[in-house]
Order: sequence, then C-alpha cells, then structure tokens
Amino acid sequence: MIGKDIHDFAHKLWPINRSITGEGVRQTLNEIKKILPNVEIHSVASNTKVFDWTVPKEWIVHDAYLITPNGKKICDFKENNLHLLGYSTPFKGELGLDELKKHLYTLPDQPNAIPYLTSYYKERWGFCLSQQQYDNLEEGKYKVYINTKLFDGVLNFAELLIKGKNKEEVFISTYVCHPSMANNELSGPTVVTFLAQWLTQLKSLNYSYRIIFIPETIGSITYLSLNHEEMKKKIVAGFNVSCVGDDRAYSYLPSRNGNTISDLVAKHVLKWTDPNFHSYSWLDRGSDERQYCAPGIDLPIATIMRTKYGEYPESHTSLDDLINVVTPQGLNGGYWALRRSLEIIEKNKKYKVSVMGEPQMGKRGLYPSLSTKTPQKDIILMMNFISLCDGSSSLIEIAEQLNVPTWELYDLVDLLVSHKIISTDE
Repeated sequence: MIGKDIHDFAHKLWPINRSITGEGVRQTLNEIKKILPNVEIHSVASNTKVFDWTVPKEWIVHDAYLITPNGKKICDFKENNLHLLGYSTPFKGELGLDELKKHLYTLPDQPNAIPYLTSYYKERWGFCLSQQQYDNLEEGKYKVYINTKLFDGVLNFAELLIKGKNKEEVFISTYVCHPSMANNELSGPTVVTFLAQWLTQLKSLNYSYRIIFIPETIGSITYLSLNHEEMKKKIVAGFNVSCVGDDRAYSYLPSRNGNTISDLVAKHVLKWTDPNFHSYSWLDRGSDERQYCAPGIDLPIATIMRTKYGEYPESHTSLDDLINVVTPQGLNGGYWALRRSLEIIEKNKKYKVSVMGEPQMGKRGLYPSLSTKTPQKDIILMMNFISLCDGSSSLIEIAEQLNVPTWELYDLVDLLVSHKIISTDE
C-alpha cells in the first residue's frame, strides 16, 4: 500500500518548521528533491512586485520560549513549532502576566489544542498555547525569549516539468508553508511527491505535467506572476492538492467555471470512490484555487480532497497529527483518487467504430458462437460501448452514459483497438 510510504515520508517532514519563506521551506523542498531529482528549486527576492502583492521578508527562527515566574520553560518552540506565532518579530524581555496575555493566543472551544496562527503582513510577536495551559498561568514576571530574524532574503518554490507527447499541460499544485500539521499541510506535498514519482516512471505520456510545491497564496501569486501567460496557453486541466490524508470523507471543490474537464473528472472519480462525497461550491474556496481560477487567470483547476480544510475540528491546530487524523489508509485513498483522475485525463480520447454497421465480433473471437437467453454482462457492456463510439464523445462521457467507472473501460478499449474495431485520430 503506497499510503504507508507516503505516511513515512510525512513523518520525516513533520519536525521541519515551515513558513512562507525560510530555511524550513528549503529543507522540505530538498527532501522532496531526494525523491524527485529533476525538481528545480527557485528563488524570488524579497520586495519583488508580484501582481498586487510584494514578496515578503524571509523569516528565520533560532529559538523561542517563555520562562514562568517559578523558572519553568513553557511554549517551547523546540518542543512544538506551533507555539510561536508565525512570523513573530524578535523580542527579549520581562513582562507581567497581564501584559504578556496581550501576546498569547488560544482556542477556548478546544482547550487541549495549540492553535496555528500567523502574522505575515503585520509585524508583531506572540505565542500560541492550549486554553488549559493558559488558564493555569501564574501571576508574576515572565521572561520572553524570541530569537528570530526578518530580513531581505528570498521566497522559494520547487517545480517539476515532465514532458509528454504534446505541449499541452496538466497542472498540479500543492503547498509547503505550514509547520507541523498533518492533513492541512503534509498530506498535500507528500501525496504529490509520490504522484510525480509515478508519472516520471511511465514510459509514455500524452500530456506534459507541470508540478509545483509552493508557499500557499503568496507562492501561487508569485508563480503566476512569472508564468501565467504560458500557463494560460498550455494548461488544459489540473488540481490544487490539499487535505488528502484523513480517512473520514472525500470532498470536491469546483473551479470557478465549474464545467472544466478537471471538474468532470473529479466528480466522476469521487462518485465511484465514495458516493457520499461532499460537494462544495466555488464560494467555499479557501486555498490556492482562489489564485488559479481568479478572473483574468481562469485556469481549469479543481480540487479533490479527503476532509476539506476548516471542516474538521483539528484543522489548523496541534491536533492535526499523523496518528489520529492522517493515516496510511487516508493517504492511500487521496493518492488513488488523484492518480485515477490523472489516468482518466491521459486516456480521455474520442473513439470511432472502424466499420460500417455493427462489427461482426464472432469472427474475431470476441462474441460467443452459441447464443444464450441471457447474454453475459461483459458482452453487453462491450456492445453498448461500441454503439457509443461515434467519434464525438470522449471516454469519460461514454463511461457516464454507461454508468461505469472509466477505469473499467481501459482493458476493453485496448482490446477493441488491437482488433481494429475502434480507432482514434488523437
């Protein structure tokens, strides 16, 4: 089960402190590069104008913690990197409890969870802790130690281009900017890494594949600002990959258009994977699909997920872990939902019967020579399939008409092509 390998890789990436910039992103991308040697890691300088945004300063964390009045170290960044408010500015000093509380963040409704919070675009410092720990803070002076650095550096992202027979591209994007959380971070880049590895091992691809690992929002905006003209010309389908690691549900979020090949494929795969999958609207968006489908960009990008970000209680907290939330089985399901989607896009050709009238299947050994009262189901499926091969409908459209998963037609297509009963101009 490939989900076990993906889960092991997620464990390896778990301790790394990722943010939208910094050493954690580079460490993560370099680990991905060990599996995908052809990945190229790029840098964009701070203060670079990218559409309506500006690439921020780079953020480095050396250490951060609080010392209580009785000398106990708490909110230790080295124990859990969610304790430090993302992009915290450096600070060293002593504060009374009332003053310190202005810089503390909790989730009262989830008293055992450390929240994940950031302040990317306004300078401040702070710590995140459980409500339970917050309620037990004692009066007195607290030593605050935040050894961080904000400086003009770079924003990093990684890109892998896998060339197929033609220049039309399928686009896959995932993000590498969250610290130690499992579904709403590590599931995406780990699943995509193994999808990319599978694609690189295929002998022949119809489409080319553009795969990127980026910081969320600012990364997609940066990448689009550099490549959107080429992307608009080449990309015919694609998926934004996030939250594909739990085993509670499957979810679909459409492109803004809602009627692209990516949307059709996503709904088809999920219908046959889990008939009870959750279907969201464009108004429920929240990840990088916002950028890829924005007016003026309008790429055909849909989203396949397990449980959607924000729809499970552990989301954006320390409870989003690799034990109770993300499992090998969950990752395996996310991987195969996406892999089947890519396989359909690859194989989604239009076929046309090569003879006039119904083909004589018996002389080809494809039809029983003895008629029976009840024809076999596979014979019925074959003849129904042939009857729909008029050159105007794609494979997935025929599968929808036949009410079968597209992948159950692959062997039949190969058989009929080998006997020259159907053909394609593609």
